[in-house]
Amino acid sequence: MQASTFDFAITVIGPVLVLLIMGNVLLRAKLINDEFVASGSKLVFTVALPALLFISISQADFSKAANPVLIITGLTGTLGYFLVLMLASHLMVPNRQATGVVTQGGFRANMGIIGLAYCAQTYGNDGLAAASVYLGMVTILFNVLSVFILNFYQEGKRSLTSQVKGIVKNPLIIAIVIALPFSYFDWRLPVLLTTTGEYFAQLTLPLALLCTGASLQFRSFSADWFNISLSSLSKCVFYPAVMVGVAYAAGLRGMPLGIVLLMTIAPTAAASYVMVRTLGGDYRLAASIIAITTVLSLPLTIAAFDFLSGQGLL
Repeated sequence: MQASTFDFAITVIGPVLVLLIMGNVLLRAKLINDEFVASGSKLVFTVALPALLFISISQADFSKAANPVLIITGLTGTLGYFLVLMLASHLMVPNRQATGVVTQGGFRANMGIIGLAYCAQTYGNDGLAAASVYLGMVTILFNVLSVFILNFYQEGKRSLTSQVKGIVKNPLIIAIVIALPFSYFDWRLPVLLTTTGEYFAQLTLPLALLCTGASLQFRSFSADWFNISLSSLSKCVFYPAVMVGVAYAAGLRGMPLGIVLLMTIAPTAAASYVMVRTLGGDYRLAASIIAITTVLSLPLTIAAFDFLSGQGLL
């Protein structure tokens, strides 16, 4: 499936933007509150998103869902980019309390919500399944690198043991691992379970986007403009550009290349705020990076998709 620039903007970016804005508007209108956002986000992470990942992967063609070149590209490209970004941040950000925050914000993409929404709208169920497996593998790497960089610069510490336990207990990882044998052996679930799972899956992206929009925090950026700019440009421009280049060099074209673009150009993940706050870092800087990258990524996604489509690569 391939969309024109206008169709992509209207059918893919449009709904995502509207739901993000609606979340913020509903919060300001007091139709939802912080407790709803917290509960809704927890519901998405523990039930709805795992259901979406399980249903999409278990019912997909395994050869399309588990693309080894796509996964290896995501892992190696992300690790290589992280090392370069870490060095650049170390040299360019003198405030060590901000260095780890800038680095994490510069590569950790919101793949689970916005990235999946892009892929589902653009490529349908096959794209959603392939993006879900990519998400599972790269999310593990995201978590490991984020804990490392924040522990390196922040006073708060999170042990490697607790990080491993967190990965093992992560509902998204569990859902993907359980779903893969269903896809590989073409096992079919009872209609009752499939229909129930689809109801939860349909709940995921709208609720997640509403909660994300309500969580965005905009404030005065004058004091942190350099750090915010560095992290935002890294996340929305340099990281996706490097990853698309690596994917192209690896021979990926069409849907797999589109998945790399859409997953990596998504804004900074909301989880980065939670992790920074837990470790005692500059969570206000983390919140600002999330807000700016969310706004910046939307037009850049349209421009990047248009460029690659014009080159006949998507």
